[in-house]
Amino acid sequence: MIFTGGFSFANFIVDVFSVFMFILWFWLFITISSDLFRRSDVSGIGKVLWVILLIVLPYIGIFAYLLTQGRGMAGRNQERAQQARDELRQVVGFSVADELEKLDRLKSGGSISEDEYRRLRAKLVE
Repeated sequence: MIFTGGFSFANFIVDVFSVFMFILWFWLFITISSDLFRRSDVSGIGKVLWVILLIVLPYIGIFAYLLTQGRGMAGRNQERAQQARDELRQVVGFSVADELEKLDRLKSGGSISEDEYRRLRAKLVE
């Protein structure tokens, strides 16, 4: 408790805020650590220095990483998501050509209308 006087509303608010800030730091620490360790453009020494900064100066380290490396984090995350989708497609066997073939069969069998066919085909080809 920050304030003296036992349990009070002010102490409760400060405690809740403290827990929130810790959870926020921990979430950012995990996000930044996962981004840092997946990078191949940073040397081992660079990664060690970033980890030391993140542990010794927790909030300053988080903000420094976000300010200096934040722009690339989104791009790397998007690349990982695309790579995961591509790997899933290889395992499952999904491809746009397979789906177009299925659509052709559904259209020729009369299961879907011409408008539905065009709409679904446009969505697949995007």
